[in-house]
Parts: sequence; C-alpha cells; structure tokens
Amino acid sequence: MAHAPARSAAAPADRLAAEGGTPVCRELIPVVSARLGEEEISAAVEVLRSGQLRQGKKCVEFEAAFAAATGAGFALTTCNGTTALQLAYEPIIGPGDDVLCPAYGFIATASMILARGARPVFCDVDERTFNIDAADAEQRLTPRTTAIVATHLYGNPADIDAVEDLADRRGLSVVYDAAQSHLATWRGQGIGAFGHATTYSFYPTKNMTTGEGGMITTNDEELAQRIALLRDHGMEPGKRYHHVALGYNYRLTDVAAAIGLAQLARLPERTARRQANGARLTSLLKDVPAVITPLATEGAGHVYHQYTIRVQVDQLRCDRDEFARLLAAEGVGSATHYPRAISDQPIIAELVPEREPMPISEMLARQALCLPVHHDLTATQLDQIAEAVAKVATAMQR
Repeated sequence: MAHAPARSAAAPADRLAAEGGTPVCRELIPVVSARLGEEEISAAVEVLRSGQLRQGKKCVEFEAAFAAATGAGFALTTCNGTTALQLAYEPIIGPGDDVLCPAYGFIATASMILARGARPVFCDVDERTFNIDAADAEQRLTPRTTAIVATHLYGNPADIDAVEDLADRRGLSVVYDAAQSHLATWRGQGIGAFGHATTYSFYPTKNMTTGEGGMITTNDEELAQRIALLRDHGMEPGKRYHHVALGYNYRLTDVAAAIGLAQLARLPERTARRQANGARLTSLLKDVPAVITPLATEGAGHVYHQYTIRVQVDQLRCDRDEFARLLAAEGVGSATHYPRAISDQPIIAELVPEREPMPISEMLARQALCLPVHHDLTATQLDQIAEAVAKVATAMQR
C-alpha cells in the first residue's frame, strides 16, 4: 500500500510560496501613513517666519480647539505623550501610593507611576478589547490604592462606566491614557470629558501628529492651573522668574501647535476613514481560521489607531512573528504592539518584584498583530490585506 508523502521540512515561507503561488501584492502596503500636507507645512512656515517659535498664541489656540474636539473643559499642550502622563500624575498621585494599572500596553503608562515614587499594581485586561478589566482591578485593591489608570488602547476606549463605578465606590482618582485615541467617544461623548485627567500623544504614527507633542485634558480648573504651573518650571503666570513650585520645561512650541491645528482640522474625516476601513476588514476577516478580529468596547466609538487581530498560534504551524513575516512576503506590512506585557519588562521585574502573573496580557503579547487600517488605504488595498491574511492563515493551519 502506498504511503502518504511526508510533509516537507521546508521553512514556512517556502511552503507558503509552494502552496499559494505569487504574492497578493507586488508592493508592500505600509502599516502606517504619516504624511504632512501643504496645510501643515504652510502653517509651520508661517510661525517660523514670525520668529515667535516658543509656546505662545498657537499653543493657546490649539488647546482651545482640542478641548472642544474632545469634550473637555480645559486642555494643556506638552512636549510629548510621556510628559503628559507625568504632568497629569504628579498632582493626583503621591509617593508611596498604589495605582491600578493595565499590564498590557506601552510602558510609559506604568513607568511614569514609578517616576512619581508610586507603585503600579498591575491588572489584567479584557482579551477582546485589550483594555483594563475593572473586575480584575477591584480584586487587586490595597490599603494604599489611591488611583486607577485606564488606557484606551489601539483607539478603543476602555469600559469607562466600569472604571468610574469602581473609582466612585472605592474613592479613587482616575487618569485615562488616550495616547492612541484622538476623537474616540464614550456613549456619544468625547473621552476627554471623563476622569480627573486624560492624556494624549502626537507622535508621528498617531492618528494626528505634531512631530512630537502631547496634550492633557481635564474638567477641573484647579488641576489645569496646577499642570500649567508644573509644565513651566513652577513659574507663577504673569510673574517671570517667580517660581512657587518645583516644575519642568515640558512646553510645546508654536511650530508644533500650528501643525497640530492643521492636523486636527482634518482629523474627523480621517477618523471616519479609519472607522470605515476597520469595519471593512472585520467583515472580510470574520471567517478566516485562527484569526480573531478586534472588538470595540460596548458603548465606545473606536477610532482604529491600530487594527489589531489575534493570531491563534495554537491552531497554526507558525508563531505570530512568522505569521507577520509571511504577510510581508505577500506584500502586507504589519506591526507588533506589544510583544511583551508591561509587567514582564526587565526594568519592571527589577522595580516591582512582587508582581503577579497576567495570563491574558501575556497571551496577547504572543498573539496580537496590527494590520494596516490608516486613512490612505484604497478599497483594493483593503481587499488585498484581507486576502493575504486569509492566505497565510489557511496555508499555516494545523
């Protein structure tokens, strides 16, 4: 009796080429589009020609426009998203405090807690929304817990109702890290309207950019005044060289603010494009084996900074990183945000040795893969992205 031929020992990429033929795309579809238009360039040049380059009128204008766009009473520019977190944390969190913090995301959310002299108490996240699990967080309260930080990851708001219910019942302050979630909404309202403070980043890969830059929104006028003081060396407004607090130089420039204003003007259109692209990808990928599409938090307006799938590696003959390489061979770019849980970072292990296992966060670190979803994608490219994902997943299925 004839025996079935043995499966080739060739590398996954070679097997896929043999099984799948020519690549789906001949030119790589990039995972990010970070282009400035003539409006941004002209706005920046106008400021450069004025000679008024430091934080000034353009920053004030940018703050007012951003506050209005996000539903907040006040907005304050700063030089990047990390300093936005530091400035928001400092008046709210004290040295020695315990702060509930998601174990999955970018390290700045936790590292700025440590920089304040406080301790991040890591909480696991929801495996479908990627955001902090408020029920898990409640189990991790300590006598020293004073605040909770919730990240609106990948453009998808956390469950604000659950977070604020926990905070109200337990007397906690709330800071939201919205570095990736410009114009996201919660039950139809801008996310800047919630919590004690919300922070944003304008890094080049974000949905809008100023090159480098950040923003803090709040509805608390006293908190806004304190943050403004800290941002500028603790110098009392209108009293030059009169310093009443230990502060920093975390100011934004008017050049960056001018770019931000131009970007903000086109952000609603770009956000709608991203949302349409995300919906299209979900429709095309819903039946692809071993792939779980992202889920918007119920009640949230997801703005798709990233379109993050979960690659169920236990059902495949490759891991997530090989899956990404195979996609690249098919002409589709992707990115891994994030390949390690925050709680597993070496510096965190050193500074927070008593941390506990975070099974969902650790699973996402092995499975999450971000696909192109940006506003510059064409309908053809969206179809090609889905086709390439389906081709790789089908070929690599166990």
